[in-house]
Amino acid sequence: MKLGVNIDHVATLRQARRIVNYPSPLIAALIAQSSGADSIVAHLREDRRHIKDKDVFQIRKMVDIGFNLEMAVNPEIVDIACELKPDKSTIVPERRQEITTEGGVNLITGEKQFKKAFKKLKAERIEVSVFIDPDLNQIKKAHALGVTSLEIHTGRYADAKAKKEQTSEFKRVYRSAEYAKKLGFFVAAGHGLNYRNVSRIAEIEEVEELNIGHSIISRSVFLGLPLAVKDMVRLISPKR
Repeated sequence: MKLGVNIDHVATLRQARRIVNYPSPLIAALIAQSSGADSIVAHLREDRRHIKDKDVFQIRKMVDIGFNLEMAVNPEIVDIACELKPDKSTIVPERRQEITTEGGVNLITGEKQFKKAFKKLKAERIEVSVFIDPDLNQIKKAHALGVTSLEIHTGRYADAKAKKEQTSEFKRVYRSAEYAKKLGFFVAAGHGLNYRNVSRIAEIEEVEELNIGHSIISRSVFLGLPLAVKDMVRLISPKR
């Protein structure tokens, strides 16, 4: 099991005081790298509410592990991604009013705009991934569009209050991962995962990578980022 560490909320803390230089998402990325992360994840939003353009270019230049840029299919952001050339671009939905990403992209209703973005990114040899709900129809559509990597949204599993509801949502994630793997996808999962609920998802053999941010950054406030990352690495992949 690989771990992608999302460093968005380091930038959120920076934005709380409108400070330019600290805390630095780049430093966070370098610490995560040295602490066992397999990749760095950052979401460059259209409104630049946390991560800025300079952050992603600094990370791309300085980090030696994989860099996964989360992004909407906004033409401006697609152009930035083509210049940046991250190892992977994960397409996510985006609403200005949301606090965090609320679900997966709908590849069926937005097929035309996705096709255009995919074509441009692939022309720059950037691996394209899509962030989708645990929905077999969305997985089928991703396969039809020629995508070979996807990330399953685990938010409903993570937010479930009752055990029955959590089990039901876990089964959706499990079935989706199993189906995606049969179609040949690289399967990742993420959103809302923390130190209490991650183990069950980490046991799904078809899932090869977990992308986690908020819980790691939150834990780092009390324990420091190196230990927070190392704790998550041990939790999701004890053999490491």
